[in-house]
Amino acid sequence: MDTGLGMILIEICDYNLLTSEHLEKIARHPEVAVMSYDCLNICGMCSLRPFAIVNGQRIFAETVEDCLVKIERKVEEELKNLA
Repeated sequence: MDTGLGMILIEICDYNLLTSEHLEKIARHPEVAVMSYDCLNICGMCSLRPFAIVNGQRIFAETVEDCLVKIERKVEEELKNLA
């Protein structure tokens, strides 16, 4: 997966329901970097629902698909802010 230049950082936990493979499409943007950590110290959230931290903001949803939609929206918003 191309991790881009890192202007927009998506962070996920290794135990998350959302994986880096789910984020491959979003990570194709050259401005997006995906970092996977053993733990993000948001105790228990990784086992409850899919989530990611996008530029410091927690994004979560009931399903992986809904979470991906929300992450994509946030990335698009961040990309507009970079322009």
